[in-house]
Amino acid sequence: MASAFERGRLVFLEEARELNDELEQLLLELEEDPENPELVNRTFRVMHTLKGSGSMFGFDQIASLTHEMETIFDQVRVGTRRVTHNLIGLTLAVHDRLNRMLEDIEGAQESDTTALEALIQRLRDFLAQDQEEETVPPAPAAAPEPPPVEPPEPPAAVQAEPETEEEDPGFGFFEDLPEVPPQPHLEAPAPETEKSQTYRISFKPEPQLFRGGTNPLLLLRELLELGEGNVVAQTEKILPLDQFNPEECRVYWEVLLRTDRGINAVRDVFMFVEDDCELKIREIEEDDERRIGEILLEQGVDEGHIVSALNEQQLFRNREQEHRREQERSREQANTSTIRVPFWKLNTLVDLVGELVTVQARLSQTVKHRNDSELVLLSEEVERLTADLRDTTMGIRMLPIGTLFGRFKRLIRDLSSELGKEVRLTTEGEDTELDKSVIEQLNDPLVHIIRNSMGHGIEDPDVRQSKGKPRQGHIHLSARHVGAKVVIEVDDDGGGLDAEVIKKKAIERGLIRPDAELTEQELQELIFMPGFSTAKAVSSLSGRGVGMDVVKRNIESLGGHVNLASTMGAGTRLTFRLPLTLAIIEGMLVRVGEESFIIPLSSVDEVVELRTSEIENSTRGQVMQVRDELVPYLYIREMFDVPGTPPAIQQVVIIDEGSPIGFVVDYVVGEHQTVIKNLGSLYKNVVGISGATILGDGGIALILDVLTLTQKAGGSKAQEAS
Repeated sequence: MASAFERGRLVFLEEARELNDELEQLLLELEEDPENPELVNRTFRVMHTLKGSGSMFGFDQIASLTHEMETIFDQVRVGTRRVTHNLIGLTLAVHDRLNRMLEDIEGAQESDTTALEALIQRLRDFLAQDQEEETVPPAPAAAPEPPPVEPPEPPAAVQAEPETEEEDPGFGFFEDLPEVPPQPHLEAPAPETEKSQTYRISFKPEPQLFRGGTNPLLLLRELLELGEGNVVAQTEKILPLDQFNPEECRVYWEVLLRTDRGINAVRDVFMFVEDDCELKIREIEEDDERRIGEILLEQGVDEGHIVSALNEQQLFRNREQEHRREQERSREQANTSTIRVPFWKLNTLVDLVGELVTVQARLSQTVKHRNDSELVLLSEEVERLTADLRDTTMGIRMLPIGTLFGRFKRLIRDLSSELGKEVRLTTEGEDTELDKSVIEQLNDPLVHIIRNSMGHGIEDPDVRQSKGKPRQGHIHLSARHVGAKVVIEVDDDGGGLDAEVIKKKAIERGLIRPDAELTEQELQELIFMPGFSTAKAVSSLSGRGVGMDVVKRNIESLGGHVNLASTMGAGTRLTFRLPLTLAIIEGMLVRVGEESFIIPLSSVDEVVELRTSEIENSTRGQVMQVRDELVPYLYIREMFDVPGTPPAIQQVVIIDEGSPIGFVVDYVVGEHQTVIKNLGSLYKNVVGISGATILGDGGIALILDVLTLTQKAGGSKAQEAS
């Protein structure tokens, strides 16, 4: 079992990864809105928290790196330095290096100190550089920056360094930079401002604080780095020597602190110990100035020091104080209403709920054969509670898809620099929730599509301008709920797909016959065939024939479907339709002969009857009239070679995934809570089956992949032409 200190380090790693991800998103937003003081302050706080927590847990390299970056952003925060394209690029390199360092810590590996020292030296050089020395190319997605307002400076006597020294760092971690000996820290002067505020802080740790590896003295030292203050240790709770336990913390501290960093910076110092202490932070108002002496006397401060401290205090009401209080209330509410749980525990909970659903189905099946009204009522109550527990458990695993969309801003920024293109990313429906396991598996397909849009779809700025388009290309990501599914769309306004070029490449690669006659839509869908590529040469983006076939296969493995729509010269749209979850779904239980099948209820549109006499009298083949529409249908019995004679009246389950199609079964049993079970590696390639589930009587029902069955039965002209 891991020690308390090791558990604390694991918590730090998890928190640090989240903070570093937040840092990347803040930087990309800041590049688009460089004059936003709130974004600057949030970025500074993230760096400060990373520095403090890294130092507290003994990760000095992380603390050193973030200290240098924090110093630069402190100048931005107080208005002596501007946010520029070069600054954002350099800070993104810090983000990348932090990611690598966190991975090394998790893998118990030594970090590359040469690359770290080189990056730290780069930060120091940047810090020493005058504003006028910076090269400020406009960011692709940012609005033009207004002229900076700076205090007059003497004429610069040094030459500007070459632009290559500050170019966009891209994906790299500055591994190739030369080794640089460590240099002393360059501290930016902390200018006095009129926003100083005095806080009274009561920090009372729980006795078990030491067991988590926390040293409270380091916290107090970090607290005093925020400004000027007095710390008094209260020792009255220390136990007599015969009861003393050195592993328990029996001391608490009262602090009087004057700082211009704001209450959030004060609270950030205690971020990792808030659950293990009683923490009170109170702003001392102007009216309380007369009570400062009383407060210091309560803390046991010498009277001479009190006079000196009062002379130094310049307290007044901050015009943003009410806003800060509101932030504090929101933060406290968030801290008390959420709890961090490892994902494997949620997976275990879902598995247990799945087993409970199966047992509940068996209970309901058993009760049907008993003539006991009390048992029936009890079974119905268990069924209701199980359904509520299932929905609540699945809701816990739901995350907004914006957590995924946010990652692509950095990808597009780096690819824009690499390809010399100007591309803007917009998103819609970031609050759309999806199962975490689905979100994780969506990352690779979306990366493939965005890279294809950047490499093949979006034209070079000059080409776009010659076509009458804006020089800046546009990629739009959107998500929305449609019934029990999520629809995700990726749009670009590039050149679109050229059906003739696709046909020529497909013939060259032997994917279709030269005399094949395909519609434009079918030609476009050839890009999903394995080995297809229109790239003229192999590059870091494409050309190896691996990509869109992987996208389609990954989406279909999630029980989803891909649609493609492209207009020559106007752009391309890819649409994914995905289930909300991969664990427990609502299904429709049907029977064919002695076999049971499950059709996902989210795909079902309606159920109609099909009489044998109608089949015999039909002259249109396997097509039936449903109100004013002709609907084709397929026989499940024929697809899976189920023996037996169908009844005189069969039932047709009609699904609608773009166009309606029916599946003929002997009869529909009803709705069924379906716990999805994998079939194992031996049956993973069985076409038309996405999994199985256990029924209440102990039998097995196969879960139908209706989209794949439709494609298999109908075939495609592209396959016939190959």
